[in-house]
Amino acid sequence: MTRPHTSGRWKKTIPSIKGPLSVLALILCISVVLRLMGGPGQAIAREMGDIGASAPETSGLCTPAPDVATVLAALDEREKRIDQREKFNADRTTALARAEQDITAQLAALTEAETDLENTLALATGAAENDVTRLTAVYENMKPKEAARLFEAMAPSFAAGFLGRMRADSAAKVIQGMSPDAAYTISVILAGRHANVPNE
Repeated sequence: MTRPHTSGRWKKTIPSIKGPLSVLALILCISVVLRLMGGPGQAIAREMGDIGASAPETSGLCTPAPDVATVLAALDEREKRIDQREKFNADRTTALARAEQDITAQLAALTEAETDLENTLALATGAAENDVTRLTAVYENMKPKEAARLFEAMAPSFAAGFLGRMRADSAAKVIQGMSPDAAYTISVILAGRHANVPNE
């Protein structure tokens, strides 16, 4: 079975686009299409322009709602107060540390001064004790009458102190050479020194 040849029939039904009328018709069709496409596009562009003109200028930033802005401002103010408080606490801690260092240094200086004073007093006491011991030995080696006159010229408590350090026999001889009033006064002082001493 053979298929009928139809190429000649199709060539007869498709008109050929030739002549100035056909070109003009094509141009009109293109113009209509462009107008239809341009109309909605321009309308959309105008609508977008109106929206852009009515929108506030934000320079690319979002404007928060009034409530949110208030909360943000309160948080910012609180953060500033916290920073100030932390700075105050840091400064106070530094000041306390410096004060503690100063107090420690002063205590060390006072301790050193106290030690020096104790050493000085010990030296002075030792020197005074040595002087009294030597002076007592001098009084013991003096003649009793001369020592008696010397002790009568002293204050009774001062004289009693030396007589209490002297040997018993030397002190007895000196007291014998003194006047009765002076000897009595010095004897009372010497006895009173040992009145509060507990008996063994």
